[in-house]
Amino acid sequence: MLGVGFALLVYFIASWWNHTEVASSGQKLLVGLGFLLGALGVGRVAGSFIQTKNPLVGFVPAALTLLLVLLTVEALLRAYQIPPGLIPTPTRVFATLWAVREVLLQDAFQTVVQEALVGYLVGCSLGVATALLVSRFIFLERGLLPYATAFSSIPIVALAPVLVKMVGLEWPSKAIIVAITVFFPVVVNTFRGLTEVSPLSLDLMRSYAASEAQQYLSLRIPNALPFIFNALKLGTTLAMIGAIVGEFFGAGGQGLGFRIQIEAGRFGFDIVWAAIIVASLVGILWYNLVAWLERKITSWHVSFRE
Repeated sequence: MLGVGFALLVYFIASWWNHTEVASSGQKLLVGLGFLLGALGVGRVAGSFIQTKNPLVGFVPAALTLLLVLLTVEALLRAYQIPPGLIPTPTRVFATLWAVREVLLQDAFQTVVQEALVGYLVGCSLGVATALLVSRFIFLERGLLPYATAFSSIPIVALAPVLVKMVGLEWPSKAIIVAITVFFPVVVNTFRGLTEVSPLSLDLMRSYAASEAQQYLSLRIPNALPFIFNALKLGTTLAMIGAIVGEFFGAGGQGLGFRIQIEAGRFGFDIVWAAIIVASLVGILWYNLVAWLERKITSWHVSFRE
């Protein structure tokens, strides 16, 4: 069923490649039948991979689902002859992605490296340091932590235009937006990890006359690592969102957010989707890099035990 479904979709796309008229009802039915057979085939393939533990092999159903969706969208857009200025076909988007790859790579360098990564590192570092101080001194916990929780609920779209106007249009203003965005989740999660320790473990450390520094190094910080990495993984997504949204309110002529805003105004949605693909791929790779570091550093944690 999987092969027949994919074959029907590919056949329609190839036969309707240069047509400019809307497909007939029978041809649209052919597209629907191809999608239905492909979906049933993907379901059977996914069922056969339920027990597998190999992440690469387990990714096969997801890859087939993505391929099925792309083929179906391509076929439907060509069947209904949707103008590219409204919704470009996947093949047009990928062709544009290759054609403007140098421009998008330059945009990605500014958005990811100069804005998102710099802000992420600064915000996470300050967040962990603040959580250490707050967990150590009770007056800081009562005086600062409520504000950290409150400020974490501020929408980034409300904060971004203010900071862009205050700092300027260049990349430092977006890095500050990213740093503020990731700072509060890191503070809250790290503080929870540092304080939610077993009272019996604390009593045992004190019975050995362990100092505060030894308690932190041997008990509190190891206990907080899973909480910290949860915040770091969340921060990868927030960093990309903060950098791109910040560019919507002003940029120096480069950046993925700037490119999306400009091309959307020109109805160049093929470039818009190409920029979205680049941003998504960077976000996925960044998240998985942090997850890989988490597995390496906290392999002792119960969530990684078989």
